[in-house]
Amino acid sequence: MTGRLNSTSDSSAGGAHKDGAKNCNVALIGFGTVGSSVAKILCERANTHLRLTHVLNRNVARKKVDWLPSSVQWTENIDDVLSSDVDVVVEVMGGLQPTEDWIRRALAAGKSVVTANKQLIARCGPELTGLARRMNQQIQFGASVAGGVPVISGLHEGLAGDELFKIQGILNGTCNYILSQIEANGVPFATALREAQKLGFAEADPTEDIDGLDARAKLAILARVGLHCNVRPESIVARSISAIDSVDFEYANQLGCTIRQISWAELRGDELFAAVQPALVELSSPLSRVEGSRNLVMATGTYGGETVFGGHGAGGHPTAVAVVSDILAIARSRQTGTSYAGQPPEKNPTVTSDYTAKHYLRFLVKDRPGIIASLSTILAHCGINIDAVVQKPGCPKSHLPFLITLEECKASLVEQALQQIDKLDFLVHPCLHLPII
Repeated sequence: MTGRLNSTSDSSAGGAHKDGAKNCNVALIGFGTVGSSVAKILCERANTHLRLTHVLNRNVARKKVDWLPSSVQWTENIDDVLSSDVDVVVEVMGGLQPTEDWIRRALAAGKSVVTANKQLIARCGPELTGLARRMNQQIQFGASVAGGVPVISGLHEGLAGDELFKIQGILNGTCNYILSQIEANGVPFATALREAQKLGFAEADPTEDIDGLDARAKLAILARVGLHCNVRPESIVARSISAIDSVDFEYANQLGCTIRQISWAELRGDELFAAVQPALVELSSPLSRVEGSRNLVMATGTYGGETVFGGHGAGGHPTAVAVVSDILAIARSRQTGTSYAGQPPEKNPTVTSDYTAKHYLRFLVKDRPGIIASLSTILAHCGINIDAVVQKPGCPKSHLPFLITLEECKASLVEQALQQIDKLDFLVHPCLHLPII
């Protein structure tokens, strides 16, 4: 799956621009935050041959605005779009259905598609791109990952000459904002979440973001585009950030690290190590310096080394810029007749989260003699070496937090040990386990 497929033949686009290029007629499905920003760019951009002709949305009477040209047709019926002379259908409505059906029908009707729908592309991308190829159309999805950051085109085109084997990133602005607030202000997770909801960074139901499901879909897309691996989102382990507390940032700082939600995919032979989870990252890493709701992707290749993409990962205007860039790419290829066939073979690796790394174990206990001895005995039986033990002074004995760091070992060994440890009666809460990247 790539962001761009075979170009269309040069069909009629309803007139020509003054520079000789034919107009490219665009229909917009969805007129929310992103959709209205796309419409604004299309109407305000000078010297462009992109022409917005249709807007499809529910409750059109409520959605209509007076700043769009009177020539734009507002509709609630997808058939009005599919039967028109529209060249590119832009989907920014979201959801899996009826969105998938409408995109399939648009491609089958001989129209190219631009979408920002990460969940749909993560789940159905190969099928949709195959349909686009058969219909001699294109499907572009640059806005589906990291909003306004051109990471999809960067991986697909800018780094096409390299052999990428690892992608790491901060792909969810909501989680990054929440973790940044806990770090900067020492507030509990629940307080940081409420603040994110108040400012519009988090939804009323933040589950998709907090539990890593949003980032997991994006990582599946990046693995497909950058590593040429077929990956189902459900095969990638995703863990919540909800157990992170301000004390974890204090301990992380003592280790020369901070905590971020990291999406990670690394190809090693026939195995793909992939996970989305909170992790400790060294303060020297570009990942540690991503603040607020920004996104960052690091791609590592055999020949070119590490390449970093960063910027605003959400919001109407940044995402709309990515959408309009995709429309322009389609329009250019329609003029030049460029073909984008001939992709590297796609791999179907075994997906695992059993990485080897150092590990951070934070405990909250009712203090009593012998706790460290009990923990070290279980860890030793699992073949795990302790690196260090750190305890913050002055904490109440009934809720005493302390940290154990582990030498490099497989994550599965740590999980095996924690199954025994979590049964111990001195624990106030289950142990928090984070990898140290």
